[in-house]
Amino acid sequence: MNEKKEVGEKAVDYVKEGMVVGLGTGSTVFYTISKLGKLVQQGLSIKGIPTSKQTEKLAIEVGIPLVSFHEINQIDVAIDGADEVSRDLDLIKGGGGALLREKIIAKAAKTFIVVADPHKMVDKLGSFPLPVEVVPFGFEMTMKYLQELGGSPQLRQKDGIPFRTDNDNYIFDCSFPEITSPEDLEKDLNLIPGVVDNGLFIGMADKVITLNGGKNISINVRK
Repeated sequence: MNEKKEVGEKAVDYVKEGMVVGLGTGSTVFYTISKLGKLVQQGLSIKGIPTSKQTEKLAIEVGIPLVSFHEINQIDVAIDGADEVSRDLDLIKGGGGALLREKIIAKAAKTFIVVADPHKMVDKLGSFPLPVEVVPFGFEMTMKYLQELGGSPQLRQKDGIPFRTDNDNYIFDCSFPEITSPEDLEKDLNLIPGVVDNGLFIGMADKVITLNGGKNISINVRK
């Protein structure tokens, strides 16, 4: 059984005719987008707004019509993956490097649905290094401030040079000894000059679709 495929395709049940759909980035939501493409070919009328250039390319390949923010008033539903999901449905995202656009789209959506294989479900956030997107100018000082908050930041590399996001920024992957107050850490990180945003998505997910015990679809709803 392909857990990611089963979970990713289940999210399609929440997409209805005429909706504007935020299209996430990652290996699980790949299956959501692929199935939506098949439904579009069968006559479903939707519009998508992608969270990354990678997703934009995939959506075009499967035939989903795309729009930009200046063409819409709202996003009906956004569907995306996560690197970690806590019991409170708080998230760490950004492993794929698209956290800023993902957060903009998730915030703009009436309903934000997360698709996650069961290995992403955790009791407490923090085992996965927290991505923090920063502007390249002065990134050395930004790294110092991240260390002062208790993090151990590593500049993400690709092919031996700093990784660049779709917004042409850098990413620090920050290990913290423990994240006891995700809400406070999210705010503290975003107060650092040079930080664009971070991968803590606190209180944003409305539903999380996963597998219960690795077998049956489980839909967790924010209380």
